[in-house]
Amino acid sequence: MRTISARTLPRVCVIGAGSTGIAICKALGDRGVPWVCYEKSDRVGGNWVFKNKNGMSSAYRSLHINTSRDRMQYADFPMPRSYPDFPHHSLIAAYFEQYVEAFGLRSGIRFETGVAQVRKDRGVFRVDDDRGGHDRFDAVVVSNGHHWCPRWPEPPFPGALDGIEMHSHHYVDPSEPHDLVGKRVVVVGMGNSAMDIACELSRPGVASRVFLAMRRGAWVIPNYIFGRPLDQAIPLPPWLPWRVRQGFGAAMHRLAVGRMERYGLPRPDHRLGEAHPTISSELLPKLGRGDIVPKPNIAEKEGRRVRFVDGSVEDVDAIVYCTGYRVRFPFFDPAWISAPNNDLPLFRRVFLPEEPGLQFAGLLQPLGAIMPLAEAQGRWLAAYYTGDYELPSRGAMVADIERERREMFQRYVPSARHTMQVDFDDYLRDLAEEVSRGRARARRRGGGVPLSARAAALDSNDLRGRRPFPN
Repeated sequence: MRTISARTLPRVCVIGAGSTGIAICKALGDRGVPWVCYEKSDRVGGNWVFKNKNGMSSAYRSLHINTSRDRMQYADFPMPRSYPDFPHHSLIAAYFEQYVEAFGLRSGIRFETGVAQVRKDRGVFRVDDDRGGHDRFDAVVVSNGHHWCPRWPEPPFPGALDGIEMHSHHYVDPSEPHDLVGKRVVVVGMGNSAMDIACELSRPGVASRVFLAMRRGAWVIPNYIFGRPLDQAIPLPPWLPWRVRQGFGAAMHRLAVGRMERYGLPRPDHRLGEAHPTISSELLPKLGRGDIVPKPNIAEKEGRRVRFVDGSVEDVDAIVYCTGYRVRFPFFDPAWISAPNNDLPLFRRVFLPEEPGLQFAGLLQPLGAIMPLAEAQGRWLAAYYTGDYELPSRGAMVADIERERREMFQRYVPSARHTMQVDFDDYLRDLAEEVSRGRARARRRGGGVPLSARAAALDSNDLRGRRPFPN
């Protein structure tokens, strides 16, 4: 590892101080890379900050993590052992605050300062903030999250409902922002938010009736199996072929859970592991008790009633759409950078081959937690900025992206939800191998940083509102 003066290193802008952004900042700081982080809110944690001041959090009052503590924590900052296996969102938010304090990151974060626009300017990136200031950087790392812009059914269900319609993004609890107590509610979706919300509404004294409407069947997986958190119960080495791991997982599911049809759910039209997992230990017993009534997708809204595609009709007071999120970068000109249908091809989910100074972190949907993956991405980026890692040729990156996308689309159910899927352990292993190859390329090149440090030298009078970055 070479020591290079900060004056020769690229100056980096990190957009967002959520769970990914703070890991990137920490990794850059560890290698002496100068950085500034923009955060719209008054605190770190992003989506895990309940009622976040920036208005972008999707956390509801009862939210707990569904990846276990030990698989979610940063490698260099374990969660307190006093935390339960699946902590409440308030404990996770506190953990991120502790992380920032432990590594002295707070002084480099520009709180309550959002990014209004990013554009190329004289070979560097000009970043305009929403407070009227601007700054220039040699590189930009986008870590603005992808669970904050609600995605509604497309096309919309025909007809109109004479009642409440809301997206799960705005759901806080059974009484906020709408009073759903005593109401007949349809929850649309089969993802994790749909499971949590349907189960909460179906508890005694809450909704009078809960229907769970779905386009297709899903494999519902419990939080625990054989007395251990699911993601720690029977670890399989990532070098095993995927089909072997898939077959083993399916066998364990049959033994521990059984067929989905036994609970009144439709038979999944895909094999286990070919869609993002749906995790809930509450749903299946509630289906068995009749607390939640499964339904196929909505066909039409008819005033105070909803007709489903099987022809059944129910009186309904409210619909909660748990239909996912759009990937958006509101600070980019869409003609330059966008993700239509949530799809943005990237080399190992980080690099745009045509823009070597622009990277994305946390823009993936893992079978597991994002935090350790973001931590690994941060170390990768730090090695790149300091010249210890060299990217493959543009052609090689494009070919690798095409291979990865081909394998992903062959495996997963076609959906906007499955445009950036990765397996937790596979991703970490493959990234480590790529970093090793890139270090060898850098050694053959003989040193030097890939991005020239030009931003700080450009017209210092034009850098209004600039704050010092951490050493």
